[in-house]
Amino acid sequence: MALTLAIPSKGRLQEQAAAFFADAGLALKQAAGARGYRATMDGLGGIDVMLLSASEIAAALLAGDVHLGVTGEDLIREVAPELTARIALVHPLGFGFANVVVAVPQAWIDVSTMADLDDVCAAFAHRHRRRLRIATKYVHLTRAFFAHAGISDYRIVESAGATEGAPTAGTAEAIVDITTTGTTLAANGLKTLDDGTILKSQAQLAASLTADWDDAARASAQALLARLGARERAKASHVLRLRLGSDADEKIARAGVSVLSRADGEYALLCPRPRLMQAIAVLGDATVHDVDYVFEGGNPLYARLAGAIAAKSAPP
Repeated sequence: MALTLAIPSKGRLQEQAAAFFADAGLALKQAAGARGYRATMDGLGGIDVMLLSASEIAAALLAGDVHLGVTGEDLIREVAPELTARIALVHPLGFGFANVVVAVPQAWIDVSTMADLDDVCAAFAHRHRRRLRIATKYVHLTRAFFAHAGISDYRIVESAGATEGAPTAGTAEAIVDITTTGTTLAANGLKTLDDGTILKSQAQLAASLTADWDDAARASAQALLARLGARERAKASHVLRLRLGSDADEKIARAGVSVLSRADGEYALLCPRPRLMQAIAVLGDATVHDVDYVFEGGNPLYARLAGAIAAKSAPP
């Protein structure tokens, strides 16, 4: 069975996902023109790429219809509250950042925390004989967060459109929504509660634990994750080439670098980028190189995936 990888079909997230894979030498090519829902991945066989909406990817991961998917953590945690049993977060991708937040009207000047909102909910129910309405697309995340805060005098109004406009439209008193800069909330007369951040989200490479992980799918995942991990490691590191004497082990330990290779006193060392100047001060003269890939220390991304699959398959 081919490994099935789902990536967003449109928008900024699609562009960033495509750029992420292309950076690792895995360019995506859509089939059947720009409207195709399938793609191929250059440089690696055995992978069937599907183009779906970000929300469809989260649902497909939950159902086991795809092996791997790129989508927002907010969407994953909304469809899979029991995350560890159904979906594994394999690798945060460093793009698609946004927060899921509780926001209330700016006119509520005395409301800045969840405890304040609890007081408002109780007073609202007493005064209006109905519960305060929270508009949101994140029903499960909202219920869990409000329960943790001890708030029960509210009801959820599921939002199908622009959630931030619900208070102005009169369909809700407050909202739970996703935001990046807060500009849209402010433009709609809303503010985020000080302790009202439910989730700090970003795009994740996630794996379905309910998919059919046969040997072929595992082999393709291992190759893909090895390539992605090696590229990430290379971008975060320099390779230092130099000659060291009998005190090499002591210097290497003090420099905080690792050995890629050694032969007759000639060393290739892997140095984290932020430590370059400190390492040079300890090691002395060295030639500094940037490389495209660093395959070192096994395949930690695949080990994370394999461990999650094994834990799911283990008897209770």
